[in-house]
Amino acid sequence: MLLLAAGVAAAQNSTPSAPAKPAKPASNSSDKSKPNPNLAPPSSDHVDASSLPDDIGDSSSKETQIDISPPPNDAKEHPQNGSALTDEGSSSNGGPMEFHPFDPHKAAKDIEVGDYYFKRKNYGGAESRYREALVYKENDAVATYKLAICLEKLNRPDEALAEYENYVKILPNGPEAAEAKKAIERLKTPAASAKPN
Repeated sequence: MLLLAAGVAAAQNSTPSAPAKPAKPASNSSDKSKPNPNLAPPSSDHVDASSLPDDIGDSSSKETQIDISPPPNDAKEHPQNGSALTDEGSSSNGGPMEFHPFDPHKAAKDIEVGDYYFKRKNYGGAESRYREALVYKENDAVATYKLAICLEKLNRPDEALAEYENYVKILPNGPEAAEAKKAIERLKTPAASAKPN
């Protein structure tokens, strides 16, 4: 790389006495009137810095002023709005603010791994992956429904019922809505809570 840089620098510093002319066919003599283009790469080492202007330049956005103040009746019409404007890093209750990352690709991967565990009847592993998918994509219908099935397999009917109900809230007419509604009815009966799976 060093030799290449030295060769380029040497080529830029040397001034050829006449530019090399490309070979032309002898039969066409009318092309002699066209100028020969300079094929040498541009060189920035010949720029005189003192000839450049001193000012950096102004941004055109400085001219446009945007009013970001709230409307005069904002506090009366939106009384709960101030809670969203807490200091950075703290929540309205004074504790640290919790951020939920939104990553649908990671959620889809967690669902895929959860399915892997579920097929091998490792319901605890599947549950943790479905719950993790819901961290990365809240209200994901697929993860919610599969978590409900998993919780039912783990003999936790109250939690399963809540997740089935969440699925129906998310997708009332979804592909698994009929099965979820049947499961809700099944889990609401008193015999279902006493019957182990």
